[in-house]
Amino acid sequence: MTTPVRALPLAQLRERTSEKWREYPADVLPLFVAETDFPLAPAITHALDRAVRSGDTGYVASRTPLAEAFAGFAQRRYGWSPEPARMRSTADVSMGIVEILRRVTAPGDRVIVNPPVYPPFFQLVEEAGAVVERVPLRDTGEGWELDLDGIRAALEDGARAVLLCNPHNPTGTVHSAASLAALADLAVEYGAAVVSDEIHAPLAQPGAAYTPFLAVSDAARQVGYAIVSASKAFNLAGLKCALMVTAAEDTSRVVRGLPVEVEWRTGQFGMLAAVAAFSEESDAWLDGLLVTLDENRRLLADLLAEHLPGARYRMPDAGYLAWIDLTGLGWGANPSKRILREAKVALHFGPAFGAEGAGHVRLNFGTSPEIITEAITRIAALRAHDPHEA
Repeated sequence: MTTPVRALPLAQLRERTSEKWREYPADVLPLFVAETDFPLAPAITHALDRAVRSGDTGYVASRTPLAEAFAGFAQRRYGWSPEPARMRSTADVSMGIVEILRRVTAPGDRVIVNPPVYPPFFQLVEEAGAVVERVPLRDTGEGWELDLDGIRAALEDGARAVLLCNPHNPTGTVHSAASLAALADLAVEYGAAVVSDEIHAPLAQPGAAYTPFLAVSDAARQVGYAIVSASKAFNLAGLKCALMVTAAEDTSRVVRGLPVEVEWRTGQFGMLAAVAAFSEESDAWLDGLLVTLDENRRLLADLLAEHLPGARYRMPDAGYLAWIDLTGLGWGANPSKRILREAKVALHFGPAFGAEGAGHVRLNFGTSPEIITEAITRIAALRAHDPHEA
C-alpha cells in the first residue's frame, strides 16, 4: 500500500529561507510560488548529507551518472527510453530553453507560446532574441487543449519555433498523444523546432496518460528538444540542475554544440540530488506524493464548491498548481491583490500568465490540508464584505 507523503508543520516551514517563506510577512499564507511543503525524499537527504560530510562541494564533473539515472526513471515511469548520449545538463529548465532557442531561431524570429502559460516563457523568448507569438490554449468547456489550427496559421505566417509546456502550467493539462503528434507533424511541415518544458512530468497523475514529446512519434524526435528536471516534483529548484534531451542526430548536434559553460552551470548538489530523485529508491516516495496531491486537488474542489461557489476550477491532471477562475465573484482583473491585502493569502497573479489570466488566480496546493482549508476559509470570508453579499 502506498504511504502518502505529508507536509511539514507550519512552524517548521516558517524556518525555511526560500522565496515562498521570505517574500511575505508571517501572517500571510504563501500559496504562490511553485515550492512544496513536504520533506525531501530520504534518498535525496542521504545523498546531500553524504556530500556535505565528505566535502564533495566542488565543480560538477564532466562525466556524471545523471543521464543514465534519468533514462532509467523515464523507462520506469513513462515507458520511454531516451539515450543518455543525447543529453546534456545545465542549471535549470529556463536556462535550457534560452540556450536552445538561441540556436534554433534567429534574432527577431517568432516563437509560439500557449497562454495562459508560465510567466517567464514571455521573458525567456525575448532573452533568446526572439519575439513571442501568442496562440492561446483552447477552452473546450471541459478542459484545455492546444489550438492546432492557430499554431498552423502562426507557422504558416513564419513562426520558427514552439515553446511547449507539457504538462501545462498553470492549467495542469496533460496534452494528449494525438495532439502532440499533430504538433510535431506541423513542425516538420513548416521546418520549425519544438522546445518542450517537461518539468511537471513526474507529477502527472496515474491515468492521466502523460506522453513525453520525444516519445510521441518519429516526427517529434526529428524536431523536438525536451528539457526535464527533478526540481518541481522533488522540490530541488535551489540546487540548479536540469537536462536537455534530444532524440535525433540534427537536434543532438545542436545541443552538443552548446558552449561547455552551459553544462558547467549545473549545480553539484543539484546533480547529486537529481540522481537520487531519479533512482528507484525514490519511486515509493514519489508515488506517495502523487497520492497526497490527488487528495489535495479533490479537497480544494470540495472547499471551493462549498465556500466559493462562484469560482470555476478544474482539477489538474498533473502538478500541484490550481488554475481558478474568480471572474464570477466580481473581484476585478487581478483578484490576487485583494486576496493578499484583505485575506492574507498569497496567490500567483492571474494576469501574469497572459491576458487570458484576467480574473484568475493560481494556487499552490502542494501543502497540508489544514493550510488549504484555512486559505479558502479566509478567501471566502471576503464575500461577506461584498455589497451584493450583504
